[in-house]
Formats: sequence, C-alpha cells, structure tokens
Amino acid sequence: MYRKSSFKRSPLQDLFIHWQQMDWPILFLAVGLTFFGGVMIRSTGLNKPVAYWLQHWSFGAIGLAIAFAIARISYNNLLRWHWVTYGLTNGLLVAVDFMGSSAKGAQRWISIAGFNMQPSEFAKVGMIITLAAILHRRPANTLPTFFSALAIMIPPWLLVFIQPDLGTSLVFGAIALGMLYWANAKPGWLLLLVSPLASAILDSISQPAWIAWAVLMGVVAWFTLPMRWVTSILAIAMNIAAGMLGQVLWHVLKDYQKARIVVFLDPDKYPLGAGYHLIQSRIAIGAGEFWGQGLNQGTQTQLNFIPEQHTDFIFSAIGEELGFVGAICLLATFFVLCWRMLRVASQAPNNFGSLLAIGVLLMISFQVVVNISMTIGIAPVTGIPLPWISYGGSALITNFVAIGLVESVANYRRKFTV
Repeated sequence: MYRKSSFKRSPLQDLFIHWQQMDWPILFLAVGLTFFGGVMIRSTGLNKPVAYWLQHWSFGAIGLAIAFAIARISYNNLLRWHWVTYGLTNGLLVAVDFMGSSAKGAQRWISIAGFNMQPSEFAKVGMIITLAAILHRRPANTLPTFFSALAIMIPPWLLVFIQPDLGTSLVFGAIALGMLYWANAKPGWLLLLVSPLASAILDSISQPAWIAWAVLMGVVAWFTLPMRWVTSILAIAMNIAAGMLGQVLWHVLKDYQKARIVVFLDPDKYPLGAGYHLIQSRIAIGAGEFWGQGLNQGTQTQLNFIPEQHTDFIFSAIGEELGFVGAICLLATFFVLCWRMLRVASQAPNNFGSLLAIGVLLMISFQVVVNISMTIGIAPVTGIPLPWISYGGSALITNFVAIGLVESVANYRRKFTV
C-alpha cells in the first residue's frame, strides 16, 4: 500500500508552475537589454523635457507582462487562428492609409486612445505566425509550397513598402528568406529570388559584373529548377531586365530614401544635410575609443550633435560613452540571446514551434546587424531600431510579444538532454 506523498510545493513554485520549462536566460537578457536601453536613452535626453527613459521602461513592463501571458498558452493554439492573425495584420496595414498619421514623409502610425501604434511593427510577428503555420504542414522543398509562401508574404510586404517603410520591408524579406531556408527550400531558389535586386545594384556599379551575375544566375537555375533550358534563359533575361530597370526603380523611391543611399556611398558629400547623422555618428563612436568617455559624459551625445539619438542611432551613444568594451559586451549579449533562441528552435517538438522560434531569431538578428551597421557607416540608413535599446513603444512591445512566442515553444517542448 502506497502512502501519500508528503511533498508540498512552495508558494514560489506554485507561482511559476505554469512556466516551468521556459528558457529563463532569454527572458532575463531581454529584460536586461530593456533596462540598459532606458539608461542609454536617459543619457541621450538629459536636457529634454520628456522622460523617454521612463516611458521606455513602462512599455517594457507592459511587454514583459504580455510575454508571460503568451508563454503560458500553448503556441499550437495559434494554428487555428493563423488566418485570423493574417487578416488582422493586413487590415491594420490598410487602415494606416485611411486613418494613419504621417511623419518625415511616411504614414505609419495609428492613434488609439491617445497612443500612437505602428502596425508595421506588429505585422512582423503576424507574418512569422502565418508563414510558420503554412510551412509546418508542407516543407518548402517543392516549388508549389515555395511560391505559395511567397504569395502570402507579398500583400503585407507591399502594404509596408508603400507607406513607405523601407526598413521594415527589408525585415519582412529577411524573415521570409530565412524561414523558407529553415523549411528546406533550396538555397539556389532563394538566391534566384533576390538576384534581380543584386542585378539592379550591379548595373550602376559595373556592367561586366552585372552581365556575369546574370549568367551565373542562369547556371544556378540550370542546376536547381526543372525545364533547364527554359528556366535558365528566363533567369538570365530576368536579371538583365532588372539591371535595365534599375534607373526606373530608382525614381520609385522617395527623396529621403534616395538621399540615404547616396549618403551611404559618400556621406561627406552632404556634411550639413543628409550625411550629417552618419558623419556625427561615426565621430561619436570613434571618440569612445576603448573604454568610452563615461556614462552621461559623451561630448557628441550630451551636446545633441546627433538628432533623435534615442531612437535609431542609440548605438552611437553606446560607442561614445561606453567605448569598444561596452559595444562588444552589447554584441555578446545579443549573440547569447540569439544562440538561446536557436537552441529553442532546434529542440521544438514540431515544425510549427521550430519555425516560430527561427522567425523571431531572424527578426531580431537582422535588426541588430542592420542597425549597428548603419550607425558605423557600412549599411544605408534604413530606420530600423536596435531591439530593446531604441526608444519606441510599438517596437519594444512587439519584441516582447515575439519573445513570448519563443518562450511558449520552450515551455511546451519535450525535455531534452544537452
């Protein structure tokens, strides 16, 4: 006869019983980055009347509560609602055109109860959920599944692009390409997909390189697509046409988008105009040297040489005030965070959970790479924020929602030995 177990859970164990298998390092790192972001935002805005850093922490607390709520619910429930999510995503993006507010040449925000919401930020998570739901049923190693996933991505991507929001549209592209690769799409297909963009760029740099690239894409099509002769000729023709249309596409861009590209190639050409941000950012990061000038001590930062530094150019303040050491520590933190998310993706009990986690990983890592690259001058300025660090309520809450999805996958995975 068995006796009743005398084991009794502590109140603390009862409190966290629904989050037993969560990946706590991911959550702690996200919270730590949010706290650090508030500290740096305060450093960039000491002379400003609005306490952006307090607002940043407030939005972070809201996002953390949402992440805990999402982590408690099984991510598999999203499978039944992924078309609803997709519909809401596109509906909000369409609503921006009718009731959205504009700033700096773009119409991106909707005001709800006095708060400005940016639907394009939440659309990233909506796209991850939709693509994960589509690709988990059938891998992307067949052309019908590959093109059906692309067809689903195009409407929200197009709605974001015409706002215009070039930065977020690039994030959409990175998410789609990475998730397709994770779902077993052939790398050659992905290369052919982005090849017209490369042709449009190469045509303006070197025509021999452009022609060589077009021929190379014909070779890739020969080895990866059916009907070899037809698809190879089409691939070459498509890339030649893309190069010839490069000038036409240039005129489609808004003036400020053109300026960002020109400035990336030669920022010193407009030292007091479009190149001002980038030049001052590089000066600030260089001035930080190895150890930095100290928190709240950076000359470029404290004297407001870099406008709106608390948003997209927050990394320049980190580089100036905390130096090379602070920048490396931040990069190491992001690396560990991304590695933990990759670990969750590889341990997920099904394809849907794995694709959700990898989609969030792609969203975060792409934004980190592009944001830091643009502040040091090796990528065009695209308006992509630094996750959890840059000021912005919609972006911050979106990142916590995404982390909540990853934690849900971790919380409902099987136990693995590592």
